[in-house]
Amino acid sequence: MKVNWNYIKAFALLVLVVFLYSFSSARNKKRNIERIEVHFTNDENLYVTEAAVNKLLIQNQDSVQNLAKDILDLKVIENRLDTNEMIEDAEVYLTVNGRLGAVITQRRPIARVYGNESYYIDVNGKSMPLSTNFSARVPFIKNIEKENIAEVYPLVAKIEKDEFLKEHITLIKRNSKGEYVLEMRLYDFEILFGEANSIEKKINNLKAFYKKALLDDQLDAYKWVNLKFENQVVCTKKG
Repeated sequence: MKVNWNYIKAFALLVLVVFLYSFSSARNKKRNIERIEVHFTNDENLYVTEAAVNKLLIQNQDSVQNLAKDILDLKVIENRLDTNEMIEDAEVYLTVNGRLGAVITQRRPIARVYGNESYYIDVNGKSMPLSTNFSARVPFIKNIEKENIAEVYPLVAKIEKDEFLKEHITLIKRNSKGEYVLEMRLYDFEILFGEANSIEKKINNLKAFYKKALLDDQLDAYKWVNLKFENQVVCTKKG
């Protein structure tokens, strides 16, 4: 009977590969975590610190030194990070050389509510707690409750995306009629925006008024600018 050495060699090679993989995998699992690496998207760690992320990565551990890799559950750690009120998304990974890493995307505020309760409204239209580490330079909102967030959010989102509005609008107030009043950074007239509807048209009317009043050097002459009417801007002069 002729022996097929090619089959024997292939089988022996397969056994060797499986053995080496199993040995390497077992050895890798027993390897200790050497250090933590935290990366923030856009290189910003404004609202949650790297130290705070480290504590969430290894909860109830003073140090990662001599902590075996096989006792870590990356999904549990990732979920723990995702529940942090300042974090929008987290991805946790473990490298073969013993580094535990996390890529953190923080929530981004676009307005700040102040009153009996102070908090941010984030880019997704949800309430977000203030941070002890950093204060965002965003417009303030006055006289709203959390049930009003969905109502005011389209207006706030428009201000955040529009360079002209982002530069000039500093305060949004909700009056007893459910209408919104805007205040500007450089001028003391108030803008009666009305309800948070027809936003694009009202903003275009505001820009047209601003351009004309700036050209005529009349921006300081007005007390009120009313955008409530469909196709016109009604202005009230001082005095």
